[in-house]
Amino acid sequence: MDIRTILIIGAGTMGRQIAMSCALGGYTTILQDISGSALDAARTDLESWADGRVAKGKLQAEFADAALARLSQSTELDASAAQADLVIEAAVERLDIKRSIFAELGKNAPAHAILATNSSTLASSHLAEASGRASQVCNMHFFNPALVMKCVEIVRNEQTSDETIQAVTAVARALGKEPVLVNREIPGFIANRMMGAMQREALNLASAEVASITDIDTTARTALGHPMGPFELMDLVGLDVIDFIAQATYAETGQALDQPHPLITQKVTEGKLGRKSGEGFYEYRR
Repeated sequence: MDIRTILIIGAGTMGRQIAMSCALGGYTTILQDISGSALDAARTDLESWADGRVAKGKLQAEFADAALARLSQSTELDASAAQADLVIEAAVERLDIKRSIFAELGKNAPAHAILATNSSTLASSHLAEASGRASQVCNMHFFNPALVMKCVEIVRNEQTSDETIQAVTAVARALGKEPVLVNREIPGFIANRMMGAMQREALNLASAEVASITDIDTTARTALGHPMGPFELMDLVGLDVIDFIAQATYAETGQALDQPHPLITQKVTEGKLGRKSGEGFYEYRR
């Protein structure tokens, strides 16, 4: 399938970075959001990012300018969808909103267009029926920050066609990513399941006062070779995000093991969300 135009829905942190990745990859890219101010903020952020990369000699000015020229913005979903060969939805993690979006995409996107969701928690099978084109629906899960992280989890549902998987895999590779295929839907996919297991054990060790948070993180870095410890990583991701992922996974599985950990719940209740709030498991200067 010849994919030339990619529509990204949602101008938040993930959406804007996925959009820039697509533009850098040579694709005509549309970043859509219902908020004009969000689109303006995204443009300013991406231009600043590009300027910084150019200043550091990590991106040629001509290449950056060409990518930004390929990236347009719109508040109109229907008109944007009509131009797309591939749609990557990166809207808020609410199933009702995503279903509504996929229903609109099913009506307005060209018949050949593939519809992917960037969701890390909601499987595409929940959206496939609303789209009216289940064989062309899948998860295409990028990692934050999307302009840096190489992994993209491509998750098929029971009706996803091989052609769809081949097409989105080719796009991921064209963006300089390393796609991994998840052959069947499972809550948390690959990365979140492995990360969740590590985090649960770290939280249990801390709760039982087996070791301090600092020493657990030090062990992960110095013995296991991790770039940062589990508590440092949770603070970076955002404890509210960790809590949300756990809630979504538990809603899918119903297994007690998947419930949000009490230490995370306590921090979120206190408004200590990690780096974004200035304090989580560690304190950060703002």
